[in-house]
Amino acid sequence: MGRLRDNWLVVAAASLLAILAAAGGLNPAFAAAAWLLMMLALLLGPVMTAEPPAIRPVVAPAPAEIDPLDGLARAYAALDLPVMVLGEEADVVLQNPAAAASFAELAPGLHLSARLRSPGILDMVRETIVTGKPNQMEFSERIPSERVYLVRIEPIVPPAGSTSGKDGEATRYFALSFKDISELRSLDRMRSDFVANASHELRTPLASLRGFIETLQGPARGDLGVQERFLGIMLDQATRMSRLVDDLLSLSRLELKSHIAPNQVVDLVPLVSHVRDALMPLAHDLGVEIRMHLPEGKVEVTGDRDELIQVIENLIENACKYGQEGKIVDVFLRQQPGEAVEFSVVDRGPGISPEHVPRLTERFYRVSVADSRSKKGTGLGLAIVKHILTRHRARLVVRSELGKGTDFTVRF
Repeated sequence: MGRLRDNWLVVAAASLLAILAAAGGLNPAFAAAAWLLMMLALLLGPVMTAEPPAIRPVVAPAPAEIDPLDGLARAYAALDLPVMVLGEEADVVLQNPAAAASFAELAPGLHLSARLRSPGILDMVRETIVTGKPNQMEFSERIPSERVYLVRIEPIVPPAGSTSGKDGEATRYFALSFKDISELRSLDRMRSDFVANASHELRTPLASLRGFIETLQGPARGDLGVQERFLGIMLDQATRMSRLVDDLLSLSRLELKSHIAPNQVVDLVPLVSHVRDALMPLAHDLGVEIRMHLPEGKVEVTGDRDELIQVIENLIENACKYGQEGKIVDVFLRQQPGEAVEFSVVDRGPGISPEHVPRLTERFYRVSVADSRSKKGTGLGLAIVKHILTRHRARLVVRSELGKGTDFTVRF
């Protein structure tokens, strides 16, 4: 209202000045132009001097708080690696299904020591909680089975906007993961044992050969009887080394192609008969009778003919050598409709103690070292059998009872 009243006063003053100018003899056209200019200034003045409209500031909504545990639970559930998420007091906040399967399910809030009582792991966790730096160590567990884990703990970086903890800071969590390296450690141990055993097996005949050669070059230089006896022993030792090297080469070749399954169709009936005929001289020398129990017609499996002959020969030869006290070795070949093909070699010898049975297919493992060497065994025969059957996707089942004999059965 005040601005409108001021405008009318200006209009009245401008009109009065224009009338006085005209009465005073001023050119009427000039007075009219001056009046129009004043009226235009009056009309445009409010537009040019008007205050701009007020701008209301846009207030962004407050971000919603994020709970990082929701995302962690979903992410870790997709892993087959056991993972536990720990709080700042080493309490278990959550664990993925793999961890629950490996270490039993823990209720949220329980301290880590309720399941893992290893002082080394607990000290490592406490150090990471204090320093915020990742750590790792090896951990062995013997119950319910012997396993070796690479245990690693690392702080979890909280996402922006995560739930606040003490003093307005984001709650800290730590990921404790377990990588199973049992097979790697087992392979390392097997390699070292293999080198040690192979070296030992070769060292003995080499030392014998060296001693006999030195004797023949020295005191027995002119003794033909001693020379003949020593040369026979040297031939046996050289043959033993040759068998050992051949078996080592066979194992090496089998390992190289263990992942390639054979694709030939082989009839086992003529193979078993062929091996029996080849071993008849050995069985006759040992006083053992090989009894065959073969079905009529074909018994076909998918496999490599030469490797299957090696399996059949190893099993029948072992039965003749180590079960010769029973005087009889039974060889069975069975194929029931809709069931797996089975090849069995059963002796009636002294049998094998239960503690030795699981380790029979280990390299250089012998139930009796003296007995094995006296029968010219290398300790690698059943290891070769196991590798061949693994390539053929077959299984070796061993049943033995002290005083009653042993049954080796191959299931294809």
